[in-house]
Amino acid sequence: MAEPSPDAPSGEIDERPGARELRAWYRGRATLYPWRRGIRDPYRILVCEFMAQQTQAARVVGAFDAWIERFPTVRVLADASPADVLRAWQGLGYNRCAIALHRAARTIVADHGGRVPGDVDVLRSLPGVGPYTAAAVASIAFGVPVVAMDTNIRRVAARVLRGAEPDELSPARLRADAQAWLDPSDPGAWNQAVMDVGAALCRPRSPRCGECPLQAVCAFRATGRRGRSSVRPQPAFEGSFRQVRGALVRELSRSGPRSLPELAAQLGEGSARLAEAADHLIRDGLVERTPSGELRLRE
Repeated sequence: MAEPSPDAPSGEIDERPGARELRAWYRGRATLYPWRRGIRDPYRILVCEFMAQQTQAARVVGAFDAWIERFPTVRVLADASPADVLRAWQGLGYNRCAIALHRAARTIVADHGGRVPGDVDVLRSLPGVGPYTAAAVASIAFGVPVVAMDTNIRRVAARVLRGAEPDELSPARLRADAQAWLDPSDPGAWNQAVMDVGAALCRPRSPRCGECPLQAVCAFRATGRRGRSSVRPQPAFEGSFRQVRGALVRELSRSGPRSLPELAAQLGEGSARLAEAADHLIRDGLVERTPSGELRLRE
């Protein structure tokens, strides 16, 4: 494919270049994860998307199976206490995602009769559900023809269709291109296939072009470009405030109510920093103080 101009109208792009090759490649990955194995249960799709918001898919596998065993339906999850939800979430990080999922489950039961909605706008109104998660659930569980624009899809679409990095294109242009490229006959599989290409092959640096099913139609490869990181480096986790928050939640999930001095001694953290972390967790609805002033996971 000749290199297209990044500013060319989206209509100049063949709607689905590489579609046949992409589908063939994805067939071997369609059952790679438990939530892909013939499952169209919207609740399970919602759970896996929440889990994958800040965690690599490979780490989600064991946690997903255990979660579904503990909370098999949205009603069971809605009826659980926040403390039970946080205990089940341990190991995934970003505990606020667990609380948001719990709140979403309660909203689904209260406002939608216990059925996960299929409309993108309604999904976006649920706690913790942003544009990507709403599109992923709608396309995978309900077959709604909407592109789920995550980092991987942005990178693959920009490179294949425009020969560019995603930060070289306007968000509106990139979304329009990706939406036109989407296969409306099976949007869920298409979204997941393109995500997988981005995660496994079309990496920010040194993409594995020789193994990519889209190599023959990729404008980026045709230019000879080899990739670069187009995102800011993530701040270090070790020693971060986020690490303190996570350690506090883990300790409370194991030990039950504890005083701040006891927690500071157990975790080896200064009392002032731990108190600040506790205040943040209380505001986020993850932790509460008992009448005696101890800290515990919110019941």
